[in-house]
Amino acid sequence: MESVRGGAPVDKAVDFANYFCTYSYLYHQKDMLSDRVRMDAYHSAVFKNKRHFQGKTVLDVGTGSGILAIWSAQAGAKKVYAVEATNMARHARSLASANGVSHIVEVIEGSIEDVSIPEKAVDVIISEWMGYFLVRESMFDSVIYARDRWLKPSGLMYPSHARMWFAPIKTKLVEQKNQEYQKSLADWSYFSQELNEAYGVDMSTLTMPYHEEQKKYYLQTSLWSNLYPGQVIGDPVVVKEIDCSNATLQDIAAVKSRFSFTLSGSDRLCGFAGWFDVHFRGNASNPADKEVELTTSPSDTDTTHWGQQVFLLQPPLVIEDGDVVQGSIEITRSKDNHRLMDVKITHELRSSGEQFYPATVCNFFIE
Repeated sequence: MESVRGGAPVDKAVDFANYFCTYSYLYHQKDMLSDRVRMDAYHSAVFKNKRHFQGKTVLDVGTGSGILAIWSAQAGAKKVYAVEATNMARHARSLASANGVSHIVEVIEGSIEDVSIPEKAVDVIISEWMGYFLVRESMFDSVIYARDRWLKPSGLMYPSHARMWFAPIKTKLVEQKNQEYQKSLADWSYFSQELNEAYGVDMSTLTMPYHEEQKKYYLQTSLWSNLYPGQVIGDPVVVKEIDCSNATLQDIAAVKSRFSFTLSGSDRLCGFAGWFDVHFRGNASNPADKEVELTTSPSDTDTTHWGQQVFLLQPPLVIEDGDVVQGSIEITRSKDNHRLMDVKITHELRSSGEQFYPATVCNFFIE
């Protein structure tokens, strides 16, 4: 009933209901297939590095619609095992057949931890495993499992490397979320009064729990956003680098890093944003003919379905050009759901002007 990922027990039935079911719908696959940045990067990585696929055995972890498996076959792979945990597997099987590669692509339904493939080892593992701010969803756990079980010592990981980025930002979302929070509290007040008057039930004992619940939802849960470069008010820093060829579960179970930003412009520090990029480099003994990058950084034109994760400060901090904000970020897995993340950001503003802000700890949730 239970397996262990990253040291935490996982109920498979609950995990399937909470996570995998989302990916069993074509509308969700369509969202990902419509992401031009995502699609262009993987397509370029495969077809500009055909040498890595020609005559090779490929394992696609979490194939979804099967697009990466189909491309691998079209690039010359002799065999592709496409593993999919949901009944999207039947659509992947149909798509492979419709595109004339069903003799190469074998779709296997089941989680990678539970299936077997008729090969002792594969040459390439390809997967689109990245979640919000890279680590949400914890799917890289399954890629590590597949790598350690099936990849040849000289085998290739697609992508091969990943980085997590972090930066200070300005945004109008602070006021918007605070207004929504205040409206929710007012709505509860009206609701509890009406209930008392109509039915004689005093709801006041639940007021504080409701306030805490809404505070977590509106003020402490990270937001999905597509930011513009002009909203970033300090040079981004890398808070985590991952080599997909040798990263361990312990390496990715928690992200801890310090940061220091010199802020630009007299404005407001409204919060921080996190995003990621991945690279297709091959490996040291068999480098890519053409290295490809997929980035989810703020952009005027090249937005992605991942966007950026925004962590808002309530209230925002008034800043002057040249002020320095420094501190640390710690990302750990939620105790209630290992695919979600708890984030602790400690920050201190060193101002060149009259403003002074002591060290502050903010807790957030990536859900």
